[in-house]
Amino acid sequence: MKTTIKKFLSALLVLLFAGSFVGLGVWQLQRAQDMQDYEKQPADTAIYPLLEKTSADGIVPPESIGKLVTTSGHYIATFKAPNQKDGSGAIADWEVGLLQNDVDTAILVVRGLWSERLSSPEIVMATNVEITGTLMPHQNDDRAANTAQQLSRLDSSLLVSSTDAQLFDGFILATAESSRSGAVDRTRISPPTLTSGVPGSYWQHISYVVVWWFMGLLLLIAPAFPQFRAKGDKVNGKVSKAKKVGLKK
Repeated sequence: MKTTIKKFLSALLVLLFAGSFVGLGVWQLQRAQDMQDYEKQPADTAIYPLLEKTSADGIVPPESIGKLVTTSGHYIATFKAPNQKDGSGAIADWEVGLLQNDVDTAILVVRGLWSERLSSPEIVMATNVEITGTLMPHQNDDRAANTAQQLSRLDSSLLVSSTDAQLFDGFILATAESSRSGAVDRTRISPPTLTSGVPGSYWQHISYVVVWWFMGLLLLIAPAFPQFRAKGDKVNGKVSKAKKVGLKK
């Protein structure tokens, strides 16, 4: 009876482990599929009003990241954002404006390179401007020291204590600015390549699927091979013999 129960529990344990490995393989297969589906999505070139994609009372929704948005208002502050990397990998200092786009809301706008900040003198603090650009999430890692005139990262939470405006999360990488004087002509920052958010590559996830399922298969077929059982019995015999010798001593 004890032998039967032992065999049943051993078989149940094998099935549980094998099922876990199969489940992990299915999970990795789904991640690979999610990555492939994301890469097949056609590029969305539509331009949306900012308030259709985000609001000033929450974070930027994941589905809104990378969308082209438009808003208007006037700049109430200008900051230097050092050591920023654009979509091509080039590192430079950026000019970032805080755009008040309503009575009590504002959003960070990357206008261009810091070295070209004097290239559009027609845009002063009182000038109403219309912005079009790529909506991006806030940055988490500092690139420099944070001061009154310099942002350590592109994150509106750094400005909470310095303005009464309700701040939007994230920022806009401006692709165009225009005022009564016309379009502002200056070098724009290329946006980074957006990913699906799933770490790793497609084939990396597929390789994990193979590994997990192979391990599950090994667990299931191992009892069918006598040599595995013989080795196990031999080891168990040696252990039992050693215990008996130890007791005699």
